[in-house]
Amino acid sequence: MSNTLDLSQFFDTFFDEADELLAQMEQLLLELDVDTPDIEQLNAIFRAAHSIKGGAATFGCFQHLAETTHLLENLLDEIRRGEMALRTDMIDTFLETKDVLKSQLDAYRASAVPDEETFSRICGILRQIADEHREALQGGGSVSASPAAPAAPVAVATPEVSTAQPAPVAVAAMAPAASSAATITDTSLPLCVRISGVSGKDAQSLLEEMGHLGRVLGHEQGAESLTVWVDSTCSADDIEAVCCFIVDGDQIGISREAYGAPVPAASPSAAAPTIVAAATPAPAAVQQAAQEAASVVAQAQSTSASDISITSNAAPVAPSTPAAPRAAAKPAAGASGADKENTSIRVGVEKVDQVINLVGELVITQAMLAQIASTLDPVLHDRLLNGMEQLERNARDLQESVMSIRMMPMDYVFSRFPRVVRDIATKMGKQIELQTIGRATELDKSLIERIIDPLTHLVRNSLDHGIETPEKRIAAGKDPVGNLMLSAQHSGGNIVIEVSDDGGGLNRERLLQKAISQGIAISENASDDEVWQLIFAPGFSTAEKVTDISGRGVGMDVVRRNIQDMGGHVQLSSTPGEGTTTRIVLPLTLAILDGMSVRVGQETFILPLNHVTESLQPTSDQIYSVTGNERVLLVRGEYLPLVEMHRVFDVAGAQADPMQAIAVIMQAQERRFALLVDHLVGQHQVVVKNLESNYRKVPGVSAATILGDGSVALIIDVFALARANREKSFSAEALLN
Repeated sequence: MSNTLDLSQFFDTFFDEADELLAQMEQLLLELDVDTPDIEQLNAIFRAAHSIKGGAATFGCFQHLAETTHLLENLLDEIRRGEMALRTDMIDTFLETKDVLKSQLDAYRASAVPDEETFSRICGILRQIADEHREALQGGGSVSASPAAPAAPVAVATPEVSTAQPAPVAVAAMAPAASSAATITDTSLPLCVRISGVSGKDAQSLLEEMGHLGRVLGHEQGAESLTVWVDSTCSADDIEAVCCFIVDGDQIGISREAYGAPVPAASPSAAAPTIVAAATPAPAAVQQAAQEAASVVAQAQSTSASDISITSNAAPVAPSTPAAPRAAAKPAAGASGADKENTSIRVGVEKVDQVINLVGELVITQAMLAQIASTLDPVLHDRLLNGMEQLERNARDLQESVMSIRMMPMDYVFSRFPRVVRDIATKMGKQIELQTIGRATELDKSLIERIIDPLTHLVRNSLDHGIETPEKRIAAGKDPVGNLMLSAQHSGGNIVIEVSDDGGGLNRERLLQKAISQGIAISENASDDEVWQLIFAPGFSTAEKVTDISGRGVGMDVVRRNIQDMGGHVQLSSTPGEGTTTRIVLPLTLAILDGMSVRVGQETFILPLNHVTESLQPTSDQIYSVTGNERVLLVRGEYLPLVEMHRVFDVAGAQADPMQAIAVIMQAQERRFALLVDHLVGQHQVVVKNLESNYRKVPGVSAATILGDGSVALIIDVFALARANREKSFSAEALLN
């Protein structure tokens, strides 16, 4: 087998896996109880750091990442074994280390070098914690404490930072004393590698891999176990890293024992003593083994870059994600019933988008065929028409299935806020509890990434100027611990996301005074809803001073504009002394739209169905003229601006008499208006095509679609019409503003 395999083709897979492990590590750190830490959580945090370190060391070119995680995992190992007491400042340091690891990962992803000063600073902090612990042990009359028995059957060979550089002195001093059966310096004995829960096919692959690392003296194979004695100059970490291409790290136990020593009945991971091997340069055998293992990965899965994980409902991804290089594929999938294979695959987003586009074209073609078939005699062509109906059902099912691939749970967004809440609450001296509801609610990937910034702004607003300090809350008769809630739920074809706090609420008088001082025209008798909308005005803020967090109202106009660009709208409600709720309503996806086809003259337009409330034919006693050429429509006591589409889009041959046309009542946020059209054609789903990328921006139009007859229909931008309505001008210039 060739030794020139380029391992860089697997970098993207490693980066994606490391990102997931870092996110999992942060979540677990935030959930840890400092006084009584859960051993399973500690083990999971340690495994995440160990997996990242193992992957970085295996590739051999991510030295900063490998060394930082090596120092971190040593401290985590001491804590999970009960040899070091967990403190709050340690969790703060570990969270900061996670941020540094993320920045290092981003640098390597961009083919750059991580910041050296940040790397040195965080490593210095981690070493200082280790030194303080060692000095405390020495002060008690002992250089190193005897290692306690692990609380969970997870054996980990204390790893080196890299096969190409020596371990830091502080780490070597922290290593627990080895047992008499296998001392750290006794290299006369062969390495004994015990692996549990392994299938026969995987066992054969492991034997072959270890044959590349040294001379296999012998092995013993059980029903689901494998013990191999190998005489090798490789370190235990090298061997474990190679084995992790095939099995999980917590299945592996490595010690130094004489060949033929009895295999303990207990789990190898629980029985094998922990060793620390001296750091040595990676021999050629390690490089060869890594390359051959990587070739197995390449054969099992051709796609390395990934942005979407497609997961079967059969088994969720376990939190103890294995080492990144191994996670790219399991070559022996289905080889043994005892194996719990990963049921997700990684697919590049561009490939998913290509499939979605092709399915969209298929749906358009099906609609064209259906329109042609509708003109045929059903008696003469009954089989063809039945087939067309079946094709329509299959096309719809295929479309829905493909679209579901792009759907991601809101947990992708919500999971980043516990850290935000913790950091800001600590900085401001507030006590805040975060609750999340509907984490499994799904939203299109393109929308879920764009919603992060608006939600982050709303959360920071609530933390800074919404929820009061404990002293103020106690004085107001409230619980000193404030409550912030994030929720998501489906409502029809939309998703509703809410950010609620139980803080002081909005101050009506302050909002009115600020509006008057800025020259905003509003009556003092305006309703609360109208007053609350003031904070969406550009540059409007009631914050007494500018902070580095946020002021209530600062940038809220940007939040609303971003939401509107996604086809959604934002609503605000507040009760003084009780709190504020911001409600965001978004479509589930931007690729498919439930629309209503309307005809104006000879042109067909699509109205987004989620903005349509009703339609009616106006009568003369419902229409009133106002200033200029504008008219309003009276609907059940409410005067609605009458927008004539033929005037907005300059359509010739349209119906100019409102009494002969149809008024469609549209809802855009808190505003309603009547849209005058000639005819209602029908209601159906349409495939959305971006007009700007294919043509140019058209005023008052958000996108386009292709109809069954092959013609192009424009999709109306309801919010643009609403903005033009406020300006009392429905010209193209107004729509462009």
